[in-house]
Amino acid sequence: MRNRWLGLVAVLVAVLAAILAAHGTAWAQTYPTRPIRMLVGFAPGGPADVMARLIGQRMAMSLGQPIVVENRPGAGGTLAARAVAESEPDGYTLLLGNTSTLVISPLMYRTVGYDALKAFAPVAWLGTTSDLLVTNPKFPAKSLAELIAYAKANPGKLNYSTPGIGTPPHLIGEMLKLRAGIDIVHIPYKSGGLSIQAVVAGEVQLTFENPAVALPLVQGGVVRALAVTSEARHPQAPDVPTLIEGGLPDFVSVSFTGVVARAGIPPAIVSKLNAVINESLKSRDVAATLEKLAVDVKTETPGAFGVFLSEEMTTMTPVIKAAGLLGVQ
Repeated sequence: MRNRWLGLVAVLVAVLAAILAAHGTAWAQTYPTRPIRMLVGFAPGGPADVMARLIGQRMAMSLGQPIVVENRPGAGGTLAARAVAESEPDGYTLLLGNTSTLVISPLMYRTVGYDALKAFAPVAWLGTTSDLLVTNPKFPAKSLAELIAYAKANPGKLNYSTPGIGTPPHLIGEMLKLRAGIDIVHIPYKSGGLSIQAVVAGEVQLTFENPAVALPLVQGGVVRALAVTSEARHPQAPDVPTLIEGGLPDFVSVSFTGVVARAGIPPAIVSKLNAVINESLKSRDVAATLEKLAVDVKTETPGAFGVFLSEEMTTMTPVIKAAGLLGVQ
């Protein structure tokens, strides 16, 4: 009798799953029937906003409905993320998230209001950006190995600038301290512009900066590039070695941007959005703009993006903990 009931339950579960799958597929065939909102947790005009509007224009052309980009700056992008986490899982509210909103803030703040791995369904991985480790040209080290040796001989005497506490450059610096076993001092500034200017002026010795910003300064001789944080050399800076080549095995740190939706969104809609977004990334105007922003474009599956998010959480947890920022509020 028990085996009979178990068999009946299994059949009912299979039938229910088939009905739900068919319903989701049918829904995806008509989706979308109204405008889609894409929330951005940062002010208009920044890289995230530019990417959202570029992708949104192409998505609208393919889907036949407007993509309304809605800027909700504040709290490091978490206000927008929380709004999406509390939205209906119907595919009409999306988040253009990044390293800060989907990895750093959920680890740093207990009161952020969402668990990034549980609250969201990965939709599309737009791309990654690496950073260049740059120094003032008067600094004696001309390679990563020389910088590490100098730092070990002068503990606590090297300063590195960043746009602020908890920003990706700050955490790259903390990761460098852990991996290289050195003591360098973090000097937070109020913006990325002030941070790189501090290196140019000799107020600090080094920083980590996006190649789109740093390369013109390198080419102008006002800063020196020692390494890039990506796994492979940057195509726009082929002479700059990676941190791995510089003697730090497996040291890769990139910032990312991607689109997520509220968890529970029908898989068929996720697949449709993923295909549309990936196709938009291949368009000439989008690709040209992303190249100017030094973005390494990704046209991966939602599953691959989800794996990457989980790996980033695992990588960044000990770094944020070492910085004394894990669950600080």
